[in-house]
Amino acid sequence: SWVHLSTTLRRMDTQTAITDLAPTLERLRAAWRARKPDYAQRMDDLARLKTAFKARMGEMEAAVRADFGHRSEHETLLADGMTVMTEIDHLRSHLRGWMRPKRASVGWRLWPASAQIRREAVGVVGVMAPWNYPVNLALIPLATAIAAGNHVFVKPSEHTPQTSAWLQRLLADVFPADRVAVALGDAALGAAFSALPLDHLVFTGSTAVGRKIMAAAAPNLTPLTLELGGKSPAIVAADFPIEQAAARLATGKWFNGGQTCIAPDYILIDAARRHALVDALRTQVHARYGAHSAMAKRWSTVRVLVWDMDIS
Repeated sequence: SWVHLSTTLRRMDTQTAITDLAPTLERLRAAWRARKPDYAQRMDDLARLKTAFKARMGEMEAAVRADFGHRSEHETLLADGMTVMTEIDHLRSHLRGWMRPKRASVGWRLWPASAQIRREAVGVVGVMAPWNYPVNLALIPLATAIAAGNHVFVKPSEHTPQTSAWLQRLLADVFPADRVAVALGDAALGAAFSALPLDHLVFTGSTAVGRKIMAAAAPNLTPLTLELGGKSPAIVAADFPIEQAAARLATGKWFNGGQTCIAPDYILIDAARRHALVDALRTQVHARYGAHSAMAKRWSTVRVLVWDMDIS
């Protein structure tokens, strides 16, 4: 069996003026240069972000649901809620050690010299987030950049306007305007955002758009972190249990309606067992989503349709 999942994404009504992008970046950079965040400030920023985020998780879930048309509450809380909370805890528990200088060898040729590795903040980090995990992929890069001592400029997805507006309100309540800023807008604003002379830019999205982001950033020599989609084959070994394989494949493929960059998009299995795997996957569909519309609240989509797969 296979599952076809559809979502209804909305467009953004409000937009940041493109002419406001450069002044906002300069405001963030000037504040960072005037007072670079120390350990105490970073820890406090992360703690306040976690507290505010936890208190508004219900609002977040409602905003995501409004944008998607429907999305499982439990998947939203897991994929966009607990992931952010866990990451903030991880950052706070390791930050002091990460900030501590590390000794490094310089080799006998430079004796008696000594060297250290010191992790330094870079300035203003841009974050461009996609629609499929609209909170997770905005706040985790932001929290990481804050932990590293940077200021942050965020551009959420225009395809999730309710969630993006919620993110803007949340961050405005947690951070001063010269420490974290949010730009809302469509693809034209996204193109202008990626062309800003940022000190680092984090982008999550498609390979096609990733190429455009890299080209826009190149004139400024902006360092990039690109997390792009691609092919994700799943190989089922000849001695691996079929039922266990089907359960794992079903989770990886259908979690979040299949909209995950590493969701398996095709399976390689020995021909003698392919029918058994298809049957096991069909069983997983009915066990997870049911055969009737009464189960719809479990779905992360507007609709789930099940067909027989032609495997001839």
